[in-house]
Amino acid sequence: MGFSQAGENRVQMARAFATAAHGAIGQVRKYTGDPYIVHPEAVAGIVETVPTHTWQMLCCAWLHDVVEDTAIESREIAEIFGGEIAMGVMHLTNVPKEMGNRAKRHELNLQRLKLAPNWVKTVKVADLYDNTKTIVKHDPGFARLYLKEKAAAMEVLRGADRVLWTLTYEQLGNAALSLEKGYA
Repeated sequence: MGFSQAGENRVQMARAFATAAHGAIGQVRKYTGDPYIVHPEAVAGIVETVPTHTWQMLCCAWLHDVVEDTAIESREIAEIFGGEIAMGVMHLTNVPKEMGNRAKRHELNLQRLKLAPNWVKTVKVADLYDNTKTIVKHDPGFARLYLKEKAAAMEVLRGADRVLWTLTYEQLGNAALSLEKGYA
């Protein structure tokens, strides 16, 4: 990885923490039934392809869904991993369903992402890349709304790594095109 030993240790700690948190609730991927941790692992792998990636980015990649999906609270992330990682995870965590209907929550999530530092935006783009690559195949009906929402998110994520942003934007376009042409 090329980080200090302390940075590498933090990444391994984040990996173990996320694996335990998602595993404790038996969380699986919606369409495949795979253990959920395959998603944070994929996001971390995508982040690693970014030449300027940092150990903080990798920690957030591993932890990005922990607060949203498990009983872990953001204060626990801050206590264990520090304020910078907790802030990154907070920007990557979707607002709870109690905050309004899907459209309202989407708008609140966009506002939060718009304020995120560029390194956090890069992690979010990696998350979108992984989540959008098979949505048309698995759920073409939902994909229509989902891809539209993610295209809107890409607009506020323009500060992310340029190459990853472009690849993800192209993937979204290709997915929308295949949906339109019925190639699911």
